[in-house]
Amino acid sequence: ARWRGVRLAEVLRRAGIGGHAVDVLPRGLDAEVVSDGTNLGRVRRPLPVAKALDDVLLAYEMNGEPLPPDHGAPVRLIVPSWVGIANIKWVGDIEVSAEPLLSPWNTGLYRLFGPGYPAEGSAPLARQTLKSAFELAPGASFAAHRRHLLTGRSWSGGAPVRSVEVSTDGGTRWRPARLRDESRPGSWVRWSSDWVPRETGPGVLLARATDRSGRSQPATTAHNTQGYLFDAVVRHPVTVV
Repeated sequence: ARWRGVRLAEVLRRAGIGGHAVDVLPRGLDAEVVSDGTNLGRVRRPLPVAKALDDVLLAYEMNGEPLPPDHGAPVRLIVPSWVGIANIKWVGDIEVSAEPLLSPWNTGLYRLFGPGYPAEGSAPLARQTLKSAFELAPGASFAAHRRHLLTGRSWSGGAPVRSVEVSTDGGTRWRPARLRDESRPGSWVRWSSDWVPRETGPGVLLARATDRSGRSQPATTAHNTQGYLFDAVVRHPVTVV
């Protein structure tokens, strides 16, 4: 999607945000959330003021058209590089506070819980991780001894994607993929790689990205109970016939 809107920073400055502001809390107009019999209220998730005044957009257009209802009309937040919950839809009001603000979406939810984390969980999640995905259904079939074009996308919340590698033999050998987009902060990049499978039977494709900070996708990632921020290389099963 291509978004158009006004920077949240401009709205906050025109509203007279003060120098003591700490958190900015956009609240959606969607229905109140009830979980296990507890009313959590409308979806809301505070942003640190430094992020709110940086690159956050109050979007009212998507791909040159008025924002569709399913995507948050009339106005939604776009918070580049951050986890999805920060991108509040159907924005109804915005609270600014000189004290840290809490909601279910940055306390019991959207923290890392499990072995290796404090009982209260990690700090609230912010930046997205480094990820890659094939544009391909799991279990897809490929004809042996023919050239195939593998395509996919990679993205990173930390820095623009610098390179992508692809393995067609389960991770024994890796080769560079071709980047098909200019790599930008906060955005995915498309890539492609040719493959001529030689042997029939089950196979595994893998893709791993490296961003300009030098970070690469690991082979495994530490477990957390809610499955957030998964960044490991994904094994993509295919069949050669």
